[in-house]
This record gives sequence, C-alpha cells and structure tokens, in this order.
Amino acid sequence: MIAENTQTQMRKGILEYCVLLIISRGEIYASDIIAELKSARLLVVEGTLYPLLTRLKNNGLLSYNWVESTSGPPRKYYLLTEKGKSILSQLDATWQELSYAINTSKKVADNDTNDQININK
Repeated sequence: MIAENTQTQMRKGILEYCVLLIISRGEIYASDIIAELKSARLLVVEGTLYPLLTRLKNNGLLSYNWVESTSGPPRKYYLLTEKGKSILSQLDATWQELSYAINTSKKVADNDTNDQININK
C-alpha cells in the first residue's frame, strides 16, 4: 500500500510536465492527450486532466482554439503559449537534473548492494 501511494504521488508529480510535452508538439484535443498519457502508462482519467488543463490555461501556459467537427460539436484544441514554451524549457532542465540525481543515487545503491553480496560470499 505504501508503494502504491508513492507511485501515485510520483505520477502526479510528473503529469503536468508530460502534458506540456505532449502539447508542445502542436494543437491537440484533450481525448488525444488522455490516449497518449495512457499509452505511456500514466493512467489518467478526464477528471484529472481537465482541471489540470484549466489551471495551465489560467496560468497562461496554454491557449485553445475551437475547431468544427464533422462528427459532432466543435472541439477544443490546446496549444502552448510562449510562456508555456518557456516554462517547459525550465521543466526540461529540471527533469534532466532530477534524472541525473536519481540515476546517480540508484547506481550508488546498486553498487552498495553488490558490495554487500560480494562481502557475504
């Protein structure tokens, strides 16, 4: 149970970054964002995504365009603003730092485990 809670918090922590990455490729419909997040195994439901998109828009990181649909009502397509692109660039740098720190810590932990195994032989 503790591991599941930690895993959930880790996913929540990177969700905003992943959403910005997806939108950075160009205009995208919310259902397509959800599909990409699910395929990346970041299990997301609409009830999680829509409040996040609203917050990102209210913070000036996203804008949207209404596009007529041939199969129903108009669709809202999201895109990054210049501010969103700038924030994403900062988050990219932070991700690189975190990835390095995690990989370094993992290598140290793995080496310590291997050292313990060798000592016990």
